[in-house]
This record gives sequence, C-alpha cells and structure tokens, in this order.
Amino acid sequence: MKSGTFSRWVGVLLLAVSLASFAASPPAATDDATAIRQVMAAQEAAWNRGDVDAFMQAYKDSPDTTFIGSRVRKGYQPILENYRKNYASKAQMGTLSFSDIDVRLLPCADGHTQYAAVTGRFHLERSSHGDAAKDDGVYLLLWEKTGDGWKMIMDHSS
Repeated sequence: MKSGTFSRWVGVLLLAVSLASFAASPPAATDDATAIRQVMAAQEAAWNRGDVDAFMQAYKDSPDTTFIGSRVRKGYQPILENYRKNYASKAQMGTLSFSDIDVRLLPCADGHTQYAAVTGRFHLERSSHGDAAKDDGVYLLLWEKTGDGWKMIMDHSS
C-alpha cells in the first residue's frame, strides 16, 4: 500500500472513530434535562424522609429566589421558614410525588442553556394537615444553571 493511501485510510478510520464517539455521547440538552430531573428526585427523597433542609437545596440560596403559592414569598430564608411552619412534622409532610414532569430548556442567544422551565404535578399523601391543606396541584419552576448545578429561582405551585 502506498504511503498516501495509508494516510487516507488512517484519516478515514480516525474520522469514523470520532463520529462514533460523538454519536454515543448524549447531547448536552439531554444531560441538562436529566440533571434537573435528578435534583427533583433528590427533592422527593428528602421530603419523604422529613428533611426540609435537604429539600431546599434545590432552591438557589438568594434573596431573589421566589415562591408563589397562596402569596408571593421572596428570598431563600423566608421560603425555608414557610416550609418549616406549614409542614412542622413528618405526618404533615407525608409522602411527596412529582408527575407529568416536562423540562423545557431555554437556550440563550449564544446557544448555551442557562435556564429551564419545568411544569408538572405534585401529590402529597399524608395523615395530618397543618396550615397547608393542599395535597394536589400543579407547578411551574424556573431553573438556573449555576456553578453549583441546576437551582430553582422561581417556584409557582398551586
């Protein structure tokens, strides 16, 4: 085999290997959506073991983080305090499940994904109610990709 032919075959082989590895790796969009779903699964698990502090780790620790329910609460700490007040015991927390989760990535002008909107349903199975009587509802969550991973910056649950 001539040197030029050999070089072309090596080039074709390297191109094929590169394309195969590219095709085998999932696109970043899938990774981002999966990462958000994993954070939500961790939230469910934290809630279901009665750990409000771990549940809140999905929220961005910022004074701008907003929760909209029966009223608007702004700031990580006020949201945390509201959860602690309204779900004061494991019986009041019960078992949380999320369903019909739809993750919509929101690409910026440069093509990178910095934000995501997530919609779905929540359900609480519990034996006791405190100030929070609602067991079923829908939500719209706005997520931001941060240095600490995906974090919720706005939660509208009703």
